[in-house]
Order: sequence, then C-alpha cells, then structure tokens
Amino acid sequence: MPARVLIAEFMHETNTFSVQKTDRTSFEKGTLYLENEISAAFRGTHTFMGAGYEAADKYGWSSITPLVAGATPAGRVTDACFEEFAAILLAAAGEVDGILLHLHGSMSTESHDDGEGELLARMRAAVGPSIPVVVVLDLHATVTQAMADNADALISYRTYPHIDQYERGHQAAALLDRTLRGEIQPKVAIARRPILYALDGGRTTSRPMVELLARADALEASGEALVVSVQAGFSSADVHDIGPSILVTAEDRNRAQEIAEELMDYVWQERHWSTITFTPLEEALAEAAAPSNDDRPLVISDYSDNPGSGAYGDTTTLLRALLEAGLTNVGFHAICDPEAALKAQEAGVGNTVRLKLGGKVDPSIGGAPLDVTAEVVTLSSGRFIAHGPIGGGTWRNHGLSALLRIDGVEVAVITNNGQATDLAQFTSLGVDPHRKSTLIVKSMQHFRAAFEPIARKVIEVDTGALSTKNFFARPYRHIRRPIWPLDEI
Repeated sequence: MPARVLIAEFMHETNTFSVQKTDRTSFEKGTLYLENEISAAFRGTHTFMGAGYEAADKYGWSSITPLVAGATPAGRVTDACFEEFAAILLAAAGEVDGILLHLHGSMSTESHDDGEGELLARMRAAVGPSIPVVVVLDLHATVTQAMADNADALISYRTYPHIDQYERGHQAAALLDRTLRGEIQPKVAIARRPILYALDGGRTTSRPMVELLARADALEASGEALVVSVQAGFSSADVHDIGPSILVTAEDRNRAQEIAEELMDYVWQERHWSTITFTPLEEALAEAAAPSNDDRPLVISDYSDNPGSGAYGDTTTLLRALLEAGLTNVGFHAICDPEAALKAQEAGVGNTVRLKLGGKVDPSIGGAPLDVTAEVVTLSSGRFIAHGPIGGGTWRNHGLSALLRIDGVEVAVITNNGQATDLAQFTSLGVDPHRKSTLIVKSMQHFRAAFEPIARKVIEVDTGALSTKNFFARPYRHIRRPIWPLDEI
C-alpha cells in the first residue's frame, strides 16, 4: 500500500502590536483553499504545495490535502479561526503514515502566543510518537521548544526575499520519505540566546547569514546533520520566545544540540552586524527629483509600513511628502483603503473623485488621511497571477482596487492589504513599472526579488509606522528580559 501523507499549509506571521485581528475573512482575502480546490490551484506551481504534489508522484505517496490557508500578516489570529483550521488538519491526520506541513513559525492566536507549537502539540497527541512530522518554516520563524519537541524535522527557508519555498518543500519531502522507509530517525535540537534582533534581519546576502548557511551546507554534506536551519525571528511579536534561533535536525540529538549551540555562539558574536541604512525622507525626495541619465526607476522602500510584517499599509507620510514635493511620473504601491476604493468605483473610470485617502486604521502612526482630488485611471477586481520569483505563478487577490492619478503620482488603492512583491501589482492596474521615474513600494525586503533587477537604485526610508526598526519605541511587555539590544548584557 502507498504511504498516506498529509500535505497542508497554514501560514500566518502575527504582529501582536496590530489592532487588526486575523479572522477567517482575513484568510479568505488572502489564500484559502479546501480539499478538492487545492490541486487545481497549486499543481505545477513553483510553491511549497507544488513541490508537495510532485513529491507525492515521485515517491508514490497517496496524498491528503485538506487545507491551504494564508493571510497577510496582521494582529492575532482569532481563536475561532485557529480552532476551525486546526480541526480540519487534525481530522485529516487520523489515518496517515506521515505529515508534511508548511507553517510560518511566528503565528500567535488570541489564546496562544505560540500558535504553531500548540498546533504541533495537538497533532503529535493525535497521531502518536511514531508518525513522522516534517515542517517547512519561514526564515523569520519564532521557533519554540514546543515546536522542536513535536516535530521530527524543522526546515526553514534559506533566502530573503523568500524564493525557495518550492526547494524547501522538496527537501522536506525527501527527508520525510527517508523517515517513512526507516532509513533515518531524525530529531530536532534548538539553540537561542537573549537576542531580540540580529542576523541583519535575515538578509541572506550579508555576512552573518552567508557564513551560517555555508556552515550549514558543510554540516549537511558531511552527514553530521540532516538539516541545519537558521531563523532570524520576528521582532514584531511581543512573545517570550522572540529572537533568532538555530535548528539542527540529526539522528544524534546530543550532537545536534552541540552544533546548534556552536552556531548560536556565532549569532551572538555578530549581533551588531547590520547593512540596513535609512535615508532621511527629505534626502530621498531630493534624489527622486534629481535629473538622471539612467532611465530605470529609483525604488524607494517604505520600510516601516510593510504589510508583510503586519503594518497597516495605509500610512500617508511618504505619499504626502511626494505630493508636496511635486514629483512626477511616480508609481506608488499601495494604500490599503477599502473605503477609498469604493468611492473610486462609484466615480467611475475617467472621472475625478474627492476623498480622504489612507491613515484610517491608526492616524497617530504614519500620518492622518489625505484630502485629495484624483482621477480614476483604472478599476480592477484585484485578482491577478504573480509570476515573479516569490509569486510562483499563483493567484493573488487585493480585492476591489483602483489606480488613482493625483498630480504626478499614480497610487494603487487596494482593499485587501499586501506588500509589494511582484511587478504584476502594477501591470494589473495598467502601470508599466519600467517606465516610471520613481517607484514607491511598501515592503521591507521582499520587493527586491522583483523590483531590484529593474531599478537604477534602491533606498529605504523609515516613516515611523507600525514596523519601525526603532525597537526602543515598541511597547514590549511579554518578551523575556534581559534581552539585547534593549538591555545591557
């Protein structure tokens, strides 16, 4: 009989400082597929689920795929939503031989700071100790002991921007198949230090991560470890286990722990390393206004209003400055404002509309609503296929969307929040990003996969929104103390 393998995805990165709860509707606006819907959506795509289907064919598994759920980062997942999706996964795990999951690793619910630890503990209790559970995590996972104790292997991405979910899916599937065949008996060790933020935020092109990933490759090649994973952690989660971690999956747990501690010593040693530099807003605008012989766009990252880290995506500080500076030929993605999108729809394409734009979730963070008169250039359902390195050929859904032309700035207004990661976020609204003088993207790092190749230069600004890098301004209450850099250690 073929091995019966549960393959599923339940993804959320929770910004516990956000006032916006994440409920079932949030997943419906993002990614939510059940049972028979999943194959049509993901077979043949460059995604974790695409890899899962390919692995099932390769290894002769009988695959069970009950759930693929992912929501844009925001506040805590509601208990009702978590319990519904957990129940779906647990019901499907009833008669399986192995489990292959894609989880973020930094999900918090209304009742559980460690959402994935809670889910994996329930799953382990349901299937018993002999059923192998292999999990792919985000590089920004906040890994806990409960997660390590209840999985046979934990494997995190090795790229940031994250463009290797497909490859990690295949790696995890190969490990699961070896375990099912009785070739290996993997165990997971975890190491941490009292660090809130390090590893250059996880940027895999800078020294700490490059060095650690090289060591990981060597350890895996030598056979000392089956998998070595490096997690930068998620700094917008006010939870006890915040911070970077090292995971080592091996058959010898003691040796795995030694390796993890050695690598974590290096993380501590390099905790000050950072390549992230912010350009003052006035300087960024001056650079955008300066003549250039290079006709490629200047890309400005609105770092702190990154929806990919749970920020609201509606702050107006940067947009206000652009308009006041009189810049032209600017593309802006995006302002998340369902009310403004509806008003644009009511006005209709080709007409002008007067409205209050953005700044509605929390006007005290990142700017109040802007009173603007805009031309409605395009209206869209907000559904498009993202073919870029991160999109993998899957559908995205920003909900009712509009392109508003305000003087020389063309602003994408979306209903469902989401960071700028794919050129189709512009082209689906009729904007050619290659032809713009300046592109504004609300994103910390993921935008680079699609936008850096077309840019003459990339600069970052911190407008003081919810995901500001000023950790001292964040009201941490539940993290363990002392912890660097908030405390002297």
